[in-house]
Amino acid sequence: MPPLRRHQLAFVTADGWKHVLARTWSEPVKSGLAHWAAQGLPVVVTRQLPTRANPSGRIALGVCLPETWGRQRVALQLEPNQLSMFTEFPSLTASLGALSAVQRKAMRHLATSLAANHLQARVYGSVGWQTVTGLPYLHDHSDIDLWLAVKDAHTADTAVGLLQQVEGLKRRVDGELVFPDGSAVAWREWDAWRRGRCKRLLVKHLLGQELREEMVGDERQRQGETAT
Repeated sequence: MPPLRRHQLAFVTADGWKHVLARTWSEPVKSGLAHWAAQGLPVVVTRQLPTRANPSGRIALGVCLPETWGRQRVALQLEPNQLSMFTEFPSLTASLGALSAVQRKAMRHLATSLAANHLQARVYGSVGWQTVTGLPYLHDHSDIDLWLAVKDAHTADTAVGLLQQVEGLKRRVDGELVFPDGSAVAWREWDAWRRGRCKRLLVKHLLGQELREEMVGDERQRQGETAT
């Protein structure tokens, strides 16, 4: 089994779905999960319990059901052998079909600009689930949620600069910068922190979240400061 990461998709085995469906669920959730099992749709890796609190080694997963089944988030726990494979949410380019013509044009330009800087955005949230499942998730207030793998602070700054150039859309472009150690920061918060507008960052990782005053490889440096 590969190392677990946030935003990672996993496919459940037939035995795993049998275990899930044997539990007692409300009717909308049971129907939604039955659809997931019948169609072989993926689930997503969620926040994991520390090893001491999870001696069985079960993996925490989730399913975000669309409006058809009450727009509910369902938490699951499965054994590693009840998962067959792991994959990623689609790239931004592969998800353009879920967006309006104006949004597609802006997002295609963003994807091209990111690629020119050796960066790639992947979707998650409503756009991600709609692309993966073919089911209707987007509504008037849905964001375009993106996550970008960045190797260091400089790369994160480059990504933020490109994201800030996206304007005039009815949907907010939101999301996270994900560093090599798996820690993730909302890109808008990163920008505010780098500009000195806030002292601490909310950093999310596989086992939870925490407030930090510095990031690995970027100790106490901000835009405009001189590196020592």
